Amino acid sequence: MDNRPLKIYLFFCSNSFDTDTARRYCAAREGEELKAISLPCSGKVDLLYLIKAFETGADGVMVITCKQDACRYLEGNLRAARRVEAVDSLLEEIGLGRGRIKVIKPKEEVDVEQIIREVDNFRAKISGLACSNSQ
Repeated sequence: MDNRPLKIYLFFCSNSFDTDTARRYCAAREGEELKAISLPCSGKVDLLYLIKAFETGADGVMVITCKQDACRYLEGNLRAARRVEAVDSLLEEIGLGRGRIKVIKPKEEVDVEQIIREVDNFRAKISGLACSNSQ
């Protein structure tokens, strides 16, 4: 097993998750490399951004959207979900398997506790995947 830090990218809609909260969360996770990337809308996350994250060594990628039916840009969160699904399929096709990329859709307008809980669960899952792949 290698001892490199877990590397996770968090792309998030600036309307659903506060940039300062994201940065504090990432800074508090010692021994891991978490990168928070703010977007004006989660629909702005491009397939190339998601793929590039994995090309640069990401173990996992999360896209935090706004609440269902609450997107300021009408369908940004739906576009983001479709792009995440496309990358998840691509990862499976190239042999990395599914589950290394995930969308978080808050149940409430801004539900920081839910988002952090889901990010923590995803980190734990990815940590297990990274350990099993390095053996």
